[in-house]
Amino acid sequence: MPTRRLPVRPDLIHLDHEAEALLRALHRGEASAVAELREFHPEPGPFSDTTLADAQLVLARSYQAPNWNRLLEAAELVDAIWRDDLDAVRALVTRNPALLHEHALIRSDSNWGPPLTYAANLGRDRIIRMLHSLGATDLESALGRAALQGRVETAKMLHAMLGSPRPPDDALGGPAYTLSVEGTAVLFAIGARVRDDSGRRRAPVDVVLQTDSRKPEAKHAILEQYVQHGYELPDTPTMALHRGRIDLLEEHLQRDPELLRRTFTHREIYPAEVGCEAPIDATVGTPLGGTTLLHMCVDYDELEIARWLLSKGMDVNIRSRVGASGYGGYTPLFNTVVSQPNFWMNYNHRGPFTAPFAELLLEHGADPNVRASIWKRLHPGHGDPARHEYRDVTPLSWGRRFHAPIFVSGPAMELIEGAGGRE
Repeated sequence: MPTRRLPVRPDLIHLDHEAEALLRALHRGEASAVAELREFHPEPGPFSDTTLADAQLVLARSYQAPNWNRLLEAAELVDAIWRDDLDAVRALVTRNPALLHEHALIRSDSNWGPPLTYAANLGRDRIIRMLHSLGATDLESALGRAALQGRVETAKMLHAMLGSPRPPDDALGGPAYTLSVEGTAVLFAIGARVRDDSGRRRAPVDVVLQTDSRKPEAKHAILEQYVQHGYELPDTPTMALHRGRIDLLEEHLQRDPELLRRTFTHREIYPAEVGCEAPIDATVGTPLGGTTLLHMCVDYDELEIARWLLSKGMDVNIRSRVGASGYGGYTPLFNTVVSQPNFWMNYNHRGPFTAPFAELLLEHGADPNVRASIWKRLHPGHGDPARHEYRDVTPLSWGRRFHAPIFVSGPAMELIEGAGGRE
């Protein structure tokens, strides 16, 4: 089975270096390299006798390419599309017309698709028209990817090329996942619907609520687009928070004076009536089931709502519900340490490396040494489906022991430690 996956934009120089490194590892007799030789080389000889050509073939096949030249061809094609080099793309697909219908990244699990769809991700309209003229037929998948990436003009062009049909029922799912306001809007403009002729839900509210993306303003805007096109969202405090609607939260607070002390179940935060299913589908850091609106604000990056809650007198040290097994009881400060926004802050060192929620909570008197017990199972997409348990941790020890450091905020922990926090 293949052991490697080409990145979205492969690098020729990196592939060359990777083949040379594999050759050196084979000559040293490293077990993993020898295992790859035996698995991917059709006629593996003694590892000490392998040549660079052997290493290149093994590497190519581990990337699902039949040979080294096909691997390089994929890298060259993708690079040409990124550079919007029409002539280079034309030369490659003219030399090998099969490329028109194969995945640009070779691997079949890539959702970037064949060259035309790949070009739609980047808004390369000239290349799309040229590839279509040469026989590429993946216009429908290209339209979906253009919408997902917010390539409005490209999406309109592809829709016209398709003959202006009504978008498929699942079309809104792509821009829902990436929280693309523009992509959602263009799909509505060309006929997407929130419900089908039978009244079945087609607006992917569940995706908007559970996606790993964190763009509060975009999330609010997409949910409002659904409402404007006829979708009725639940009238609940948690949905008001998802929508970024402080005005609706004000109304809920007037009706329910206990609102600021309430904890909400996972199902109340992610309602089944909008399509939410298993708890594991929701990509969050510190668990949200059994928490308050203030806990929710941290993981969904709703700073304005958090300030509003505190201005209304919400207890900054309010605890989550404690279950029968003793897990729970953590305050919103724990969420500042482990959260989904932290993932994006740390991913590829993107930043900004700040901790506004930790700063806000500490300014309002958050206890840096409160203790709680938490268990966490990450979304399967992060590669570790195991349940991890943390007993009697403070916010600092929660962060330092957490099994996936990419979710941990270093700036938040520095602020907590500066406020007297300890393990």
